[in-house]
Formats: sequence, structure tokens, C-alpha cells
Amino acid sequence: MDVLRKFVAPEFVFGSGSLDLAGQYADHLGGDTILLVTDPGIKKAGWCERVEASLKDKGMSYVIYDNILPNPRDHQVMDGAEFYKTHDCDVILALGGGSVLDAAKGIGIIVSNGGHILDYEGIDRIPRPIPPLICIPTTCGSSADVSQFAIITDTGNSKKIAIVSKALVPDIALVDPSSLVTMERDLLSAVSLDTLTHAIEAYVSTAHSFITDRHSLGAISLIGCYLPKALENPDDPDILGKLMQASLEAGLAFSNASLGMVHAMAHVLGGLKDFPHGECNGLLLKEVCEYNYVSCPGRYDTIAGTLAASHGGTPEKGINGILSELDRVVGATGIQEDMSRFALTKKECGKLAELSLQDICSVTNPREPAKDEITKIYERTFIR
Repeated sequence: MDVLRKFVAPEFVFGSGSLDLAGQYADHLGGDTILLVTDPGIKKAGWCERVEASLKDKGMSYVIYDNILPNPRDHQVMDGAEFYKTHDCDVILALGGGSVLDAAKGIGIIVSNGGHILDYEGIDRIPRPIPPLICIPTTCGSSADVSQFAIITDTGNSKKIAIVSKALVPDIALVDPSSLVTMERDLLSAVSLDTLTHAIEAYVSTAHSFITDRHSLGAISLIGCYLPKALENPDDPDILGKLMQASLEAGLAFSNASLGMVHAMAHVLGGLKDFPHGECNGLLLKEVCEYNYVSCPGRYDTIAGTLAASHGGTPEKGINGILSELDRVVGATGIQEDMSRFALTKKECGKLAELSLQDICSVTNPREPAKDEITKIYERTFIR
């Protein structure tokens, strides 16, 4: 309580049907021509049509840029910025998962500041505000709709960069749980594990605060209770709504407390190997928690207690408490059943460890990591 902390968050509307407010908020922001950033999967699922209808209802012009892949690439951001300028856009509306939302933030950076997106890696390196930004998440994991983070793939160096700035906090987030009904089970698992990792890493971060702690523990409780239920009942709107709430709370936590070694390691895996981000987090989470435990055992014990209480249980004492609870939640997703997809060599593990220590998320990890220790975590997780 005696340490100064700041807390930033966007205006957000949470609830079924909130995505239909896109036109209203674009109008409030003074939009004339809207750049709608999305991806082909979202268009196929029908959510884009809903947002377009909302824009048309307000008589607003718009153009669509949908050239976004998972782990968004630097060149996609640069192309999107050129598309924005060519069509004289004045508001950005991002509809999709974390890749779409991060790409939209990157487009905004370049539109307002010029240069190349890789020039802005790091903290508070964006001198001029980006255009008005509306974010509508369609997954319950990245929390990019409420965060000051954007993660972009540097294709030339096969790594991800983190851009962190208050300038990237959206003007409005329309958080609509009903958009989750079209997610496949594997994606639901991956993004929910990303949410759990956000919440745990924010809670043990060296930059945590009493405000972020409340959101972290709230998200951890919701994931512990509702992720296993969602995997059994993927069409239940009430359960999906709880997972969307967890994503929102975890985003508010990590956007202000930052993250740790799980994300640092997952970022470089995504950059070098193009592995799915949420699954990387889920696979690394237990090993990193075990490594970090000695630095803040009380905090990990609280996490274990929160996860256990979420299903009416009592945690084991000590380090086994957090490990057994993570086994329960991560094990329910089945992501560990086919590890052949994630095969690494010892040489790659060493390179990944070196790169992960350069990631900005490593700075707030509760235990100061060494390269050989991180190499061993990669090896234990991904070499069979």
C-alpha cells in the first residue's frame, strides 16, 4: 500500500448484444470512414455482418481489412496502416481475437507516428496518440480489448515484440459473451489458459497492487470453476459469460501489473516456431510456477486456495497445492495429449532461453531467472 501504482483501463460495455453498439460508439467518436479490422474466420462466423449492420444503421461508411493471421506479423500491420491511409479512415474498429486486436493497435501506431512498427518495441515509446479505437473481442483470452499491450511478430528475426503504452488502451471495449459460441473446443481451451496465465502472473508480478490482486484472484476463481464446465458444456451461454468475465478481469490485472516468465517464454516460442500462444502458456505454466514458488510461496498458496475453492476443494499444503490444482485445470483441456506438435531440440531450447530473457515480461517475474534455468524448463516441457 505504500508503493505508488497507476491503473489504466478503457471504458467498456459488458453483456450480450454489446457488439451491436459498434455503430453508436463509432458515431460518438466522430467517425466518418471506419477501418474494420478482422479476419476471415470472424467473417465466416457471421459476427462481421452484425457489426456492419450496426455501422450501416448509423449511416457510417467503412472498409474492411482482414489480412490478419494468428501471431500477427509486422508486414500485416504495415499493410493495414497503408490501407487506412488510402481510404482516408478516421476510426479503427477491431473485431476478433487477440491477433486482430493487437494488429489494429499496431496499425494505429503507424498511422499516427509513422516509421516501422518494430521501432516501437518497449514501454512508453509512442509519442502521438493513435486514432480512436473500438475493440470487440470474440475470444476469452487475450484481453487486448482492455490492455495497454500489443504483441507483434518480427518476421525478420522470428521473434515477438511487446509494445506497452497507455496510448494503446482502447477508447471503448464492447465485450459480448455471446460471440464465444462459435469458438471450437481447442481454441476455447487455449485462450482460457492464456487468461489463467495472465491472472497468475499478474498476481505474483513484482508490480502487482491491491487493485490488480482483486482482479487476478477473481479471474483465477472463475477459470477454476467454469473452464472445466465449459469444456463439457460448450454451448452454455452463462458459462461462456463467466469465461469472458475472467478474461476481462485478468486483462485489467496484467495490463497494470505486467506478466512474467511464462509469457516471456511463450512469446519467443510463438515468434520462432509459430506455436499457438495460449497453448504455450498452458504447457509452461506449471513448470514456471514450480520454479518461482520459492520467491513468493504465500502468493502461490493463495492461488492454490482460490483454485481449490472454485470447485469446493481444499488444496494440498506447500508447492504441491499449486501444482495439483494446475494439473486439474490444464489437464481438463487435453493440450498435453499430443506433445509431438511441440517438439524442440536442445539447441533450440538454449536459443529460446536467451531470447526469453530479453522479453519485457521477464522484468516483473518474481524470481530473477538465469539462462541455464530457463533452458531446463524448456527442455523438461518440450523434449520427450
